[in-house]
Amino acid sequence: MINRRRFLQLTGLSATLVGTKGFAATAAPAKGPLVVSTWAHNMKANKAAWEVLSKGGYALDAVVTGVMVPEADPSDNSVGYGGLPDRDGKVTVDSCVMNEKGQCGAVMALEDILHPVQVARLVMEKTPHVQLVGEGALKFALSQGFKRTNLLTPESEQAWKEWLKTSNYDPLRTVKELEEKLKREGYEKQEAMLYKWPSEVLNHDTIGMIALDAKGNLCGACTTSGMAFKMDGRVGDSPIIGAGLFVDNEVGAASATGVGEEMVKICGSHTVVEMMRHGASPEAACKEAIRRIVKNNGVNAKNVQACFIAINKKGEYGGYSVMKNFSMAIRNNSIEKSMNTKSWFS
Repeated sequence: MINRRRFLQLTGLSATLVGTKGFAATAAPAKGPLVVSTWAHNMKANKAAWEVLSKGGYALDAVVTGVMVPEADPSDNSVGYGGLPDRDGKVTVDSCVMNEKGQCGAVMALEDILHPVQVARLVMEKTPHVQLVGEGALKFALSQGFKRTNLLTPESEQAWKEWLKTSNYDPLRTVKELEEKLKREGYEKQEAMLYKWPSEVLNHDTIGMIALDAKGNLCGACTTSGMAFKMDGRVGDSPIIGAGLFVDNEVGAASATGVGEEMVKICGSHTVVEMMRHGASPEAACKEAIRRIVKNNGVNAKNVQACFIAINKKGEYGGYSVMKNFSMAIRNNSIEKSMNTKSWFS
């Protein structure tokens, strides 16, 4: 027998799911493995992950291999090498992984390591802990044979020096204003590799990748160098299990990108997975998480970008964002493409 409180909980959940316009999936179930990542330009990361998945490989190996691509790409200013630094001129990186058994590992505020995702995996596999931070994370990485690498490229250093002239910190506008200033001063050619983002999506700061392998294992990874010109010590959602990434092998997996503080406030990726547990499609589940972020921000919601991607155990995928022009990259046996998701505000 269901008591009154439980009845209200269930009916409240039903009302929430109805509000997400049904459970229709973004796509038909995939035949075989699947990998999905945040942002269209990460099709190249999907390609590396697919090399693992297409050969029957393990989903965790796939996502780690995939996100290592932008980690080492100096033209990607939001992940790893070439990332825009904090306001003190330091590039710090955050990363996490989670596997099909619910095991996870993360590093936060890590300096001088090219592939933090590999360190996060070793935290999971070789320590009794989930998270290592700052100097402790660096000591652990060095003990595991990683070499120190200067992650600050000349291009990112130049961008930081330009920012210092005003020190105006607005996560949604800083990079765009910097780009305009550099163009006015004749930096277009010199800084061409620094500004690949369309103006509408200058506010992204991570790659989240989730995968389903041929054996039905769901795994994920998330890695970033964080917000440009952030305060020293700032950590967003990307390395926080349940915020930037969450995996439940019975249900599905989700990851996030955007203004990380907003995902932390609602345990965003965990929220998405829980919505799928209760019957929502990946898209509908992502939309419910976005609804909560919009509600939290009220009249200021249009000044915050937050985005989610998700896949379920059936191989269905979807995504949703606060503002338009958030894209996701998809790869399975039948398709290799990127697509813009639906958004709360058009």
